[in-house]
Amino acid sequence: MAQWWLAFDDPHLSRLIGQALQAHTSVRSAQAALQQARALDAVSAAAQGPQVQATASSQRAQVGSASAASAWRAGLDATWELDWFGQRQQARAATAAEARAAAAQVGQAQVSLAAEVALTFFEWRLQQQRWAVAQRRLALQEEFVQIVGWRLQAGLMSSQDLEQARMNLAQLRATLPEIEAAQGQAEAALAVLTGRSPQSEIDLPAAGPIPSPGLELARTIPADTLRQRPDVQRAQERLSAAAARAAQADAARLPTLALGGTLDWRSPRVSDLFDPAALTRTLLLRLSASLFDGGAAQAQLQAQQAALEQSRLELEAAVLTALREVEHALLALQASAQRLQHLQQAADAAAATEALALLRLTSGLIDYRIWLETRQNLLSAQYELSAARAAWSADHVRLYKALGGGWSADKPQAALPEPHDPA
Repeated sequence: MAQWWLAFDDPHLSRLIGQALQAHTSVRSAQAALQQARALDAVSAAAQGPQVQATASSQRAQVGSASAASAWRAGLDATWELDWFGQRQQARAATAAEARAAAAQVGQAQVSLAAEVALTFFEWRLQQQRWAVAQRRLALQEEFVQIVGWRLQAGLMSSQDLEQARMNLAQLRATLPEIEAAQGQAEAALAVLTGRSPQSEIDLPAAGPIPSPGLELARTIPADTLRQRPDVQRAQERLSAAAARAAQADAARLPTLALGGTLDWRSPRVSDLFDPAALTRTLLLRLSASLFDGGAAQAQLQAQQAALEQSRLELEAAVLTALREVEHALLALQASAQRLQHLQQAADAAAATEALALLRLTSGLIDYRIWLETRQNLLSAQYELSAARAAWSADHVRLYKALGGGWSADKPQAALPEPHDPA
């Protein structure tokens, strides 16, 4: 699933991810590196065929007391180094693999960025709900302080009860700046992720639920997409490039054979420059081999072989990292699903307890303080349930990322969404 965030069915989340994929510096830098790699591959491809150069010159010389003489020259030079041992072919294979590795790096930047935007958006939504719960708890405590004050005047409660209620109210108010700061930090992070300054307005929506995917959505991702992880693909292409470089270094130690030819016109006058009699034709066959280079070619081969071994280890590490991240994501998703189920039961029980306490309060069977405690417990259970839902959604995102985020080497731009605005 390339655009996995569509499964959360939240147009605001999709809009933010689309803006980030278009504007964030990590993606733009990776795209510039991809353009460079493709240009270098084009240079390597051009070196496979013959090379033709045109030259023209004019010379005026004087020897002793003789009159000065002019000489005009024009020529074409062609050379073609025959790739008997595959040196140029391996060089082309290396640059092509490096270009594919750069494309995978773009995919890695896209996958990581989309996941980071989603996780930050979920955190921002959670802080919204935390703020709303804190406001409701604060209103209840303020009402309770007022009731305790009235009952104190009636002689039904003590001053200690009033001070305890005021202390609880102050503690609740002390949590508001922390929540506000956390919410502001999430907003600033979203602004930076979408290519803006932290102080920029990013048109975030009003309070709403935390986006969540379908219960079985994570299982619809085929397991073989692990092989399509962009970091694994990049490591594989870097291994291919290193192997080609090693083969190129090995072939460089062998003799080379080149064909060359020139067409050379020389004349003392420009008008006679292209006269057939002024044409000199040359055909060259050159065989060259290094007899002694101080061990430079062998050292270069050893360096490329060492680079090849490094690339093998990098691929092994990338595969192991991918397996670990998938395993951790699956375990976390399973645990968060169980926790969500239990917290849902706890929230339902807290709601039933609060409803029963309210009924007994209106019947005069319990004190207001008891109902207030059950109400506070309900709000706490509801917030814990919201936090569990946010963690469950975040675990889905981490699983999508661990499985490659839908990126494909066949369609490297599949992660880029069409720009749109939520209705």
